[in-house]
Amino acid sequence: MSPYRSHLNSSDDLVTTYEATRAGFVALALEKNRKATPYVAEARALQAAASSAKTPADLLKIEGIESGLLTAAGLSDKALNHLFPEDKQEAIQGLIKNFLEPAGANFVEELVFRFLLTRGDTLGGSMRNIGGALAQRKLTRAIISTLTIAGIGYQWQHAKSRKWLDMTDDDADIELSLRGLSWQNGTGNRTLIYNLTVPLVKNNVDLSLFNLLPAEVESSEYKIPETYIALGELKGGIDPAGADEHWKTARTALDRIREAFSKAGVTPRTFFVGAAIEKKMSTEIWEQLESGILSNAANLTHEKQVVSISQWLCSL
Repeated sequence: MSPYRSHLNSSDDLVTTYEATRAGFVALALEKNRKATPYVAEARALQAAASSAKTPADLLKIEGIESGLLTAAGLSDKALNHLFPEDKQEAIQGLIKNFLEPAGANFVEELVFRFLLTRGDTLGGSMRNIGGALAQRKLTRAIISTLTIAGIGYQWQHAKSRKWLDMTDDDADIELSLRGLSWQNGTGNRTLIYNLTVPLVKNNVDLSLFNLLPAEVESSEYKIPETYIALGELKGGIDPAGADEHWKTARTALDRIREAFSKAGVTPRTFFVGAAIEKKMSTEIWEQLESGILSNAANLTHEKQVVSISQWLCSL
């Protein structure tokens, strides 16, 4: 039986329900609030420190708030890397003269508002791909749970340090900072890497599964086409308005993957996991599954489907 038949009976099973869409938007809102918490704490700290100033000009005498003043002046962390000390002083002086002094006795309140305005812009930028991050976390947790229930040990790679760490009894929240997973099954070593630029494809691929040890992947053996077992696209955006565009992007990426590997005489499995799947999309995905173009697919908002495709990945 084809692997997708374990959780799909027809194209209708792939369609995202209204309830799932609503829950997805709520999850995004909660994550946005979580990510905003440090910025709110920074604003409170700035307010407390700035409150000792009698006039806007006195803010220049307070140690430790220059970064906050620059943020309130509208400068992002990225912009600050390109400025000289005199440029920063000019920006702060402009903030004081043009916005804080006109605010009169409410200059501290004005300062905090402007600080939060810039931080809000930073938050908005970081939220653009939050759907993808949430999708990766959800799929990762499902894979880890599948391995744990099966009694299979694993290693995981920290996204920032790139170090491979052994599993522990307390694996809570490791999906927040995980880039890769590695395990052994009855067939051999398996390593899954997220967001890897595949040399043969010359593009980023959301998920790449290898028949290699982590050290072998790190030693650039991922350049060998025969080491790839499966490659997949993961689209976590929940907005139905963008669903079709997400699928078109994923479909193009998967076509590019198949074409590149076919030229090398290799045919790894390809799969798609998406959160927002509309009726028209589901029909096209189902046709690709039935014809063998796609090896597997699942709707990220459907728990049974996520578990099933995770089991499939772990068994390859």
